[in-house]
Amino acid sequence: MGKLEGMKQRYDQITIPEELNIRIQQEIQRSRKQQEEVRKDAGSRRFRRIIRSMEAMAAAACILFTAALNTSPVFAKEAGELPVIGGLARILTFRFYETEKDDIAVSVEIPTIDIIAEDTGIRVDAINQEILTRCNQYAEDAVLRAEEYRTAFLETGGTPEEWAEHHIQISVGYEIKQQGNDYLSFVVRGTENWTNAYSESRYYNLDLNTGKAVTLKDMLGGDYMEIADKSIREQIAERQNAGETFFAAEEGGFTGITEDVKFYINENNRPVIVFEKYEIAPGSSGEVEFEITGGN
Repeated sequence: MGKLEGMKQRYDQITIPEELNIRIQQEIQRSRKQQEEVRKDAGSRRFRRIIRSMEAMAAAACILFTAALNTSPVFAKEAGELPVIGGLARILTFRFYETEKDDIAVSVEIPTIDIIAEDTGIRVDAINQEILTRCNQYAEDAVLRAEEYRTAFLETGGTPEEWAEHHIQISVGYEIKQQGNDYLSFVVRGTENWTNAYSESRYYNLDLNTGKAVTLKDMLGGDYMEIADKSIREQIAERQNAGETFFAAEEGGFTGITEDVKFYINENNRPVIVFEKYEIAPGSSGEVEFEITGGN
């Protein structure tokens, strides 16, 4: 794994999601109800033996499932992200690791798109490979940058103890924006707490009806740039009146979107355009988002 080789790897303990416990209990109750119905209809020894067999199998499955949840944090996390029955796809953690060397901490959580429904014709291998490559490359490059920074720091009179106080942290992770029946939308981020110059955010929007990446033009129509620009300018004016600060156009502020503007799809199936920290507003504003209405 290049620069990451030899670093100590460990998994953090992950709490089993409460909603998952509820789902397990619901399944147990459903199984018991089915068994009661069989008991009412069955008076023979044969049916009683079937019932006992069903109970034993359910108990064994429950024990194995619970054991997996308690002994595997990754399994627990992934199980907690399982969508409701009927969904076509979901996002799962494909790989997660944490390392530390020379007081440089690295945390990497790589997502993968998992197609649940069969015969959808949706192909995600290329996207998943791209995500894997991007995440690993960002981590490798970030470690190299941090090591170069450490070398320069020590060569200019800094001590290892003073370096440790920097608490250098490199993070690669993801956030699900929508995981529904029509769209799959999420963002993969890479950050370094000692610099904003190299942070990266990559948004993925997948149409589960066609299996294709969604564009703003798909969502807003041919005049998507004009529609988005008008909506953003109106929202900026409203937010300025409410006390928010934005850069003026001559200061590098908003002048219109570009074809490669970043966006995700929210739970209302509306595109949300995202501007990076410092892009159109002071850093204290963080990322700035605008939900776009109108269009198709």
